[in-house]
Amino acid sequence: MNIIEIVNNGGTILYPTDTIWGIGGDATNSNTVDKIYRIKNRPTDKSMLILVDGYVMLQKYVEEIPHEIWEILEKSIRPTTIIYPNPKNLPDNLLASDGSIGIRIVKKGFARDLIKATGKPLVSTSANISGAPTPQSFDEISAEILQRVDYVVNLHRKTTGANPSRIIKWSKENGVVTIRS
Repeated sequence: MNIIEIVNNGGTILYPTDTIWGIGGDATNSNTVDKIYRIKNRPTDKSMLILVDGYVMLQKYVEEIPHEIWEILEKSIRPTTIIYPNPKNLPDNLLASDGSIGIRIVKKGFARDLIKATGKPLVSTSANISGAPTPQSFDEISAEILQRVDYVVNLHRKTTGANPSRIIKWSKENGVVTIRS
């Protein structure tokens, strides 16, 4: 099977995001989400984020995008994850305990191409066992992770941006709050 079939059939992948190497799969499939939690030995109360390919896809999963968030997304040069309250059309096991979800629009690269090809948002979480350091390159990814996923993207480019995204949380009560700059 190729990577598109694997993602569309609920498989898990190791892939380069626009920031770091990640573990992912179809973000709309609760079984895929469960598999990723098991691969990472990650507590299920520690939510993950999703990647989308643009504004149209973002609107499928978010109830409201306020003007101030549109401005941040339009002006942002570096990858920026926004935590939104009350997402829609996503499995409950992907959401944080407060019901929110982090979503990042991927503007270029392999992850964006894959999202476009599958038509699905991707779960994105760092390619490490929970609690272990985040790998800064493909060569730092543990053999355990490589063996647990269904598919490993094999690119000539083995590095990514190696920096996690900026994280901003939005709520009606508090407006825009920067979590990680």
